[in-house]
Amino acid sequence: MSDWNAVRQTMRDFALSLPETHEDFPWGDRVIKVNKKVFLFLGIDEPTEKWNPSFGVKLQSEAHGHALTVEGAEPSGYGLGKAGWVTVPFQSALPDVELLLDWVEESYRAIAPKRAIKLLNSQAQGEADQ
Repeated sequence: MSDWNAVRQTMRDFALSLPETHEDFPWGDRVIKVNKKVFLFLGIDEPTEKWNPSFGVKLQSEAHGHALTVEGAEPSGYGLGKAGWVTVPFQSALPDVELLLDWVEESYRAIAPKRAIKLLNSQAQGEADQ
């Protein structure tokens, strides 16, 4: 397994650990959804001649600007970039995995319904109390 694949798997596992999430495969791409809405695009499983491994997240804070500093990163296509979506290539020099997981959580919080965010906050509070 290459490093990018390990990072991708870590992001997938983390995203699926968030409340009310599930995996789906629209258009043949792997995505993670909450409340029937995508919050993490993971693309197809293996690179092809036309596809390089990348992920997409919706970022609103300074994380948006930071994500765009990754070599090859760009606002997502199909008009999603106007709404804060960023596509980041896995095979670039990426920030630490912890930061990537923060981006996944920020994207989740931007998409998730309030009840799911409350569940996430209560889980985080429970962990902090231990």
